[in-house]
Amino acid sequence: MPYRALADLVLILHFAFILFVTLGGLLLFRWPRVAYLHLPAALWGMLIELAGGICPLTPLEQRLRRLAGEPGYRGDFLDHYLTAAIYPIGLTRGIQIALGALVLLVNVTVYWLWWRKRRSAV
Repeated sequence: MPYRALADLVLILHFAFILFVTLGGLLLFRWPRVAYLHLPAALWGMLIELAGGICPLTPLEQRLRRLAGEPGYRGDFLDHYLTAAIYPIGLTRGIQIALGALVLLVNVTVYWLWWRKRRSAV
């Protein structure tokens, strides 16, 4: 089985989901109906970070890596892939709360700007 390829695919999908959660609200200006997908995704991403949870894609990727004969890793996606590069000391609870708040702030700002633009066009 191509477990490594599947693990890499999960990794790519996970990263794409994080980008969509963080910046997907910008798509509203071109495609307003994307809000039906983006709002639940942004809410999920924000709640996972604020609650200190782990996205289900992380254990799936880890399991596929172990099935491929690779070592898994401890922690979550952000801790393993992003925090190691950005925050060498590791992902702390405070950083998780800050990330959740950042997702909320970015998306509230984008939705507010979109709403103002739409309202002024009427």
